[in-house]
Amino acid sequence: MVAVVGTSQLGTDQVSMDLNSASTVVLQVLTQATSQDTAVLKPAEEQLKQWETQPGFYSVLLNIFTNHTLDINVRWLAVLYFKHGIDRYWRRVAPHALSEEEKTTLRAGLITNFNEPVNQIATQIAVLIAKVARLDCPRQWPELIPTLIESVKVQDDLRQHRALLTFYHVTKTLASKRLAADRKLFYDLASGIYNFACSLWNHHTDTFLQQVSSGNEAVILSSLERTLLSLKVLRKLTVNGFVEPHKNMEVMGFLHGIFERLKQFLECSRSIGTDNVCRDRLEKTIILFTKVLLDFLDQHPFSFTPLIQRSLEFSVSYVFTEVGEGVTFERFIVQCMNLIKMIVKNYAYKPSKNFEDSSPETLEAHKIKMAFFTYPTLTEICRRLVSHYFLLTEEELTMWEEDPEGFTVEETGGDSWKYSLRPCTEVLFIDIFHEYNQTLTPVLLEMMQTLQGPTNVEDMNALLIKDAVYNAVGLAAYELFDSVDFDQWFKNQLLPELQVIHNRYKPLRRRVIWLIGQWISVKFKSDLRPMLYEAICNLLQDQDLVVRIETATTLKLTVDDFEFRTDQFLPYLETMFTLLFQLLQQVTECDTKMHVLHVLSCVIERVNMQIRPYVGCLVQYLPLLWKQSEEHNMLRCAILTTLIHLVQGLGADSKNLYPFLLPVIQLSTDVSQPPHVYLLEDGLELWLVTLENSPCITPELLRIFQNMSPLLELSSENLRTCFKIINGYIFLSSTEFLQTYAVGLCQSFCELLKEITTEGQVQVLKVVENALKVNPILGPQMFQPILPYVFKGIIEGERYPVVMSTYLGVMGRVLLQNTSFFSSLLNEMAHKFNQEMDQLLGNMIEMWVDRMDNITQPERRKLSALALLSLLPSDNSVIQDKFCGIINISVEGLHDVMTEDPETGTYKDCMLMSHLEEPKVTEDEEPPTEQDKRKKMLALKDPVHMVSLQQFIYEKLKAQQEMLGEQGFQSLMETVDTEIVTQLQEFLQGF
Repeated sequence: MVAVVGTSQLGTDQVSMDLNSASTVVLQVLTQATSQDTAVLKPAEEQLKQWETQPGFYSVLLNIFTNHTLDINVRWLAVLYFKHGIDRYWRRVAPHALSEEEKTTLRAGLITNFNEPVNQIATQIAVLIAKVARLDCPRQWPELIPTLIESVKVQDDLRQHRALLTFYHVTKTLASKRLAADRKLFYDLASGIYNFACSLWNHHTDTFLQQVSSGNEAVILSSLERTLLSLKVLRKLTVNGFVEPHKNMEVMGFLHGIFERLKQFLECSRSIGTDNVCRDRLEKTIILFTKVLLDFLDQHPFSFTPLIQRSLEFSVSYVFTEVGEGVTFERFIVQCMNLIKMIVKNYAYKPSKNFEDSSPETLEAHKIKMAFFTYPTLTEICRRLVSHYFLLTEEELTMWEEDPEGFTVEETGGDSWKYSLRPCTEVLFIDIFHEYNQTLTPVLLEMMQTLQGPTNVEDMNALLIKDAVYNAVGLAAYELFDSVDFDQWFKNQLLPELQVIHNRYKPLRRRVIWLIGQWISVKFKSDLRPMLYEAICNLLQDQDLVVRIETATTLKLTVDDFEFRTDQFLPYLETMFTLLFQLLQQVTECDTKMHVLHVLSCVIERVNMQIRPYVGCLVQYLPLLWKQSEEHNMLRCAILTTLIHLVQGLGADSKNLYPFLLPVIQLSTDVSQPPHVYLLEDGLELWLVTLENSPCITPELLRIFQNMSPLLELSSENLRTCFKIINGYIFLSSTEFLQTYAVGLCQSFCELLKEITTEGQVQVLKVVENALKVNPILGPQMFQPILPYVFKGIIEGERYPVVMSTYLGVMGRVLLQNTSFFSSLLNEMAHKFNQEMDQLLGNMIEMWVDRMDNITQPERRKLSALALLSLLPSDNSVIQDKFCGIINISVEGLHDVMTEDPETGTYKDCMLMSHLEEPKVTEDEEPPTEQDKRKKMLALKDPVHMVSLQQFIYEKLKAQQEMLGEQGFQSLMETVDTEIVTQLQEFLQGF
């Protein structure tokens, strides 16, 4: 092992033989690696990295971190290096794997003493022992479990705790293995030690319960730690250690005993203070009991069946009766509610519509559920949920006053949302109401009935009760569809309540507008929308910020709804947009700004171009908001989304935004900038819509394309959007774009075509095809390196139809629109294939005719016919030899594009386009973008839409006849099938 600079070099044998001298050297470097000085730290880290693969290094590390006299930071670092070494070098197949001899020594050393005095280091040692166990236990390390079992029995408190900590981490790790053989080993282990684990847990639990009354906090905490760890071991064994746990008496005995133990622990909470470490540990243990039940129910629903009745009785009594008063706490109530919810919703307990098709186990569980959820029980649960758990608390009302934005974020799903009581109660209510709606609908309707008319603003409790009931009616909207005449209720009850402006009424104003949002997509007559928009305009001016934010949410749901009509909304658009913008400026929290921006985006998206007169203020504000949000990438994503809809709404006028817009696109799509990780997808979408709506190219817009090459190298899921952007540039300014970027783009495409999927190849070739279509002269020159690849694919008969179709589309453009370039390409390919040009041309035509059925798009089919016909007239024997195939394709093309005029009985080419007036756009349709207009203008110049196939065939045949003379031409026509000739003559009548 090589020492640091200035010390002697230690040979491998010396390390193995003399751990002490090697430890001195490694200890010195580890000490340097804990330094705050990078000049000392970096070389030390580099040296340790070199030693990682040296024999004996991990023995030295073990020697260091088990020496309790050394500095804690150095020992901590030694443990971490040892742990990383297990991940990298412990497996036999790993490069630089540890020798079996050293691993044997290390395994023995790791479990010699469970006496680590420092908690954090003890935890790391337990984790690394578990990592080794995952790989070696039980085959290479049969003594591990017996050693742990013996060690947890010792009387020494420290040794017992450390052994128990290790026992837990080993059990947890082994339980997580998923291969069948590993599962079998864990089953064997579980059945072998389960009895001991139960005894251990019962012993520590009884000891803790006896010591609670002593008042000695240190003793109680020490005992509780052991109880918690032994319960963690049992949880893993119980949930993961048995195939059919219900057949094991010890397992079921433990699970049935949990409820009594839970009661004992909940009672203990009365004698333990509310704000100390013991209380925290006690609550963690209580929660762990509930996790055992929840995990067991999740993994073994049918084995849980004998526990359904007891679980429901226990949970309902503690959560919905006076039993729980004084002993329950929020997280425990959440867990009990989750247990009820999982039993109610469990798919395994739901019989089939045809009862006879259900398993006996399902019917048994269903029977227990039905017996428990009687009318009185369901009624009590429903009433208690609404009148107790749905009530806004003092803490929530205080937060509303002191931090309205924080309150809104909590209500709509902040970081702690899924662990807090309110959302849990609401989800439980929804699930129970859905499962037992016939029983509970009358109960809720009765609660609604008692709350008709206005409520006294002086009676805060009555206001909160009404808020809670309205919450329930909103959550159960889909279930109440047939039972509530919401339109009448809206007009007669809810609308008047929105007009009560007293400060104490604000919880109800906020709840009512939320409630309407829940019902919008369920049942709300379209004629009532203007009344709602009027109310929304008023509420967006409310004095209370929470009411305004909730109103914005309902507005979003309203404009997002399927029945939204722009004509009804337009009279209110200016007022709403102005008020939403004022709200956006007023709120300060990142989450709230994002939310309001999403509402604005939604409005802009729905009204599209109608937004133009009102967006000036927003356009001026967004650059400032973008600058302020430099540290908030998710807010920047919301700004990008808003800009996307804004550009779509402004159309060609979006060019005025370029001074702000283009730098935003530049930053968002630059893969060398860290924010691109968050902004890239939306940035690319914004880039695309900017191009699609751009009236003309600008130097700045052209310059952004420098970002594209690295994006193509990423080959990510955004590649499709990248191709759309490239097409956008081609349609916008093909000459300038191709002259600037085609060389680099062509190189990128050539690399992509080597490794990309079939679909990706098609996307690449479509870009080339568009370039040829838009710019028939420059396009082939710029993409010249790709065209031999296409030609070769045709000649060799590409097997994927969609790829072959694209090849033929590309080659059709070259052949039809740039004959001289096609000739030079044919010459180049003849050299490559070492064939005559005529022979190669004949092979190509033959393959084209053979694979014509690969082409499904009518435009490409017509293009193929025009391209092959463009070879006529010809006295070339090869072309004349393929004349029959060319005519066959031409007649197929006629069948594709010709429609009969019923009045005149003549045929006309349905693909021909003329400069007629633009069709009127209906309200449901998006107005054409600038790119749509460019494509239309391009189509008007495209031979596919300019040239009548019928006339083209006639002219080519006539020219061929003139070249060969009547007799020669007749001989040529005789090579064509008579049926095809007949069809051709029908199409050419009148010429």
